[in-house]
Amino acid sequence: MRGQRGATNLVVLPGAAREPSGDLIQADLARECVQEVLNGLRELGIGRRGSISLHAVDTAIGDGVRRAERNAPGDAADAVIWEEVISSTGEDSTLTWVFMAFMVLACLLAAIGVATNSPITLVGAMVVGPEFGPLAGIAVGLRLRRMDAVRRGIIALVVGFAGAIAATAVVAVLWRASGLVNAGDLAHSTGTEFIYQPGWFSLITALAAGAAGMLSLTSARSAALVGVFISVTTIPAAGNLALALVFGRFHDAAGSALQLVINLTGIVAAAYLVLLARGHSRVSDDRPSRYDTTS
Repeated sequence: MRGQRGATNLVVLPGAAREPSGDLIQADLARECVQEVLNGLRELGIGRRGSISLHAVDTAIGDGVRRAERNAPGDAADAVIWEEVISSTGEDSTLTWVFMAFMVLACLLAAIGVATNSPITLVGAMVVGPEFGPLAGIAVGLRLRRMDAVRRGIIALVVGFAGAIAATAVVAVLWRASGLVNAGDLAHSTGTEFIYQPGWFSLITALAAGAAGMLSLTSARSAALVGVFISVTTIPAAGNLALALVFGRFHDAAGSALQLVINLTGIVAAAYLVLLARGHSRVSDDRPSRYDTTS
């Protein structure tokens, strides 16, 4: 650690740890050298005898910090911390009740947007939808050849979309029975044709969104993910698919299903290609769940 050019503020507390017993070591690291330090610590067996954790520091002031950032090789925006990517995508791609709840709510919002011809509601549904997590998890699993991550992402997507579409279809039946929505409302929904009329730009948009999303994840620029959520029509396609099936608009249902498949496959393909372009560093088989700057 002491010889690492991108390290500063090194603190060693001998015998401070009790379970497991040992030393506590802390340091501030420039993002460019984090992966190299992690690999070195794992080679020393720290991950087996103790633990390694990371905390992102938003602001650090001092000559030592500036010197470490200046001496660290490369650029912070180009650095990939693979353990961080694995951890974040693993958590976001796990099938949980919260994930299912967000899927159902997003799909319902999309159906409302279609039924009321409200683009604003459709945008809200896109933002609420959590489907990018499993898609990113599949891409990371393919890149690192971790089939457990691929299976986890696929299960989350299949069960999530199937459950959300089924729940939305049940609600749509109630809308039809109560007269709240009728087939004429869907026929006059002129602002939502893009949902069930896929074309080449559907694929191009999915590829661009997948690339932007993975760049955001690997460069720790999460703000860009909001734009990714809004740009793809996975959730709106699922919501319209449920509505179209209930109201007998089977041509629209087929178009929505195709739109959904195009978006899902395009996002995964683009995210995988971005990971290929970002390079690769050896990572361990550990599955860290949280990070801070201590080891």
